[in-house]
Amino acid sequence: MRIPKIYLETTVFNFPFVDDAPDKRADSIRLFEEIAEGKYEPYTSAYVIKELSDTVEDELRHNMLALISKHNVQILAVSAEAETLAERYVQEGVIPQKYATDATHIAVTTVNDLDIIVSYNFQHIVKRKTIIMTGIINKREGYKQIEIYSPTEVVESVE
Repeated sequence: MRIPKIYLETTVFNFPFVDDAPDKRADSIRLFEEIAEGKYEPYTSAYVIKELSDTVEDELRHNMLALISKHNVQILAVSAEAETLAERYVQEGVIPQKYATDATHIAVTTVNDLDIIVSYNFQHIVKRKTIIMTGIINKREGYKQIEIYSPTEVVESVE
């Protein structure tokens, strides 16, 4: 069976270190455990690295960035092709212009032929409208529809 290629959006790196969302924390930690077990091939982008690097709190920034090297997360460049697709998502009202980086995360996942984008961003990414509209746009532009899930929806249940 083929190992799914997943894109880890910025929020996924934050939740293993939060104290105010125990379920999300547990599911995020479980996701990284499953990555370590070889269940997923992890990717992220230069935009995520920038967002994580902008974290003010030194220890949190260090811990989040450490997840990337610890789990051999491959860092994808943001190509002109991805930027063009992200612009299309914004132009067609999938993602507001103010949050264009969210469109870029989806576009990087798409143009790099990954299977899933994993995010806790329920405002713009893990959202029914986004899933439907990016699927329509991707198909029209010659790409496959990607899956969009939260870590909770991706990890296996632990009994």
